[in-house]
Amino acid sequence: MSGHNKWANIKARKGSQDAKRGKMFTKIAKEIIISAKLGGGDPDGNPRLRAAIQAGRAINMPNDNIKRAIARGAGAEGGENIEEVLFEGFGTAGVALMVEAQTDNRNRTTGEIRHLFSKYNGNMGVPGCAARNFQRRGEISIPAEGLTEERVFEAAIEAGAEDVQNEGDSYTVVTSFETLNAVSDALQKAGIPVAGSKPVYTPLLTVQLTGEQAKSLLKLVDALEENDDVANVWANFDIDDKDLESFEG
Repeated sequence: MSGHNKWANIKARKGSQDAKRGKMFTKIAKEIIISAKLGGGDPDGNPRLRAAIQAGRAINMPNDNIKRAIARGAGAEGGENIEEVLFEGFGTAGVALMVEAQTDNRNRTTGEIRHLFSKYNGNMGVPGCAARNFQRRGEISIPAEGLTEERVFEAAIEAGAEDVQNEGDSYTVVTSFETLNAVSDALQKAGIPVAGSKPVYTPLLTVQLTGEQAKSLLKLVDALEENDDVANVWANFDIDDKDLESFEG
């Protein structure tokens, strides 16, 4: 697992995400709006919308919030002028970062992301500068409770997945970008509960960080993720588990 994913898991285990639930509601609402705008408001025929709704329900997002977001995206309430923007750049020690944002004001968000890169010893670059360090793939999250790794692995491989990673309290099923939705649907039909699915950027090679370089990079990642318009951040770094644990206060 990359350093970024491990860091996210550590923060979640220690409860630091609980205080951010309102912010998470806002970000998931944006994803629902965009999903409905691009693929329609029917989750049965819109895998991306279905995954966004699942993500909302996983954090107990009120059904009324979900319904309003779908209506806004589908145009029933006047629509929302929210667009997706992908930013690329580099942090400490040349770590590559991909920042996916969802915004109603591209100029404002561009300025904010550029400022964060600069503030935390990084540089925002031009489109394509960091993407060469990643592969576009898919990830499906499955709660581990009541499921053996063997059962999940067999069902995932039969559905066309590439790999299964045991995260302790959940399993991550890795797919190609093109087969993400098909594998997710097949798992659910096989009786495997899916907590969420999404396209991701997987590092082709990772940069090992320690000490102050690791702390500096994590500050940049955290600051980017705190931005209201940022939906996802991917980075190609790795940090030893003990160092990660020591950094979280």
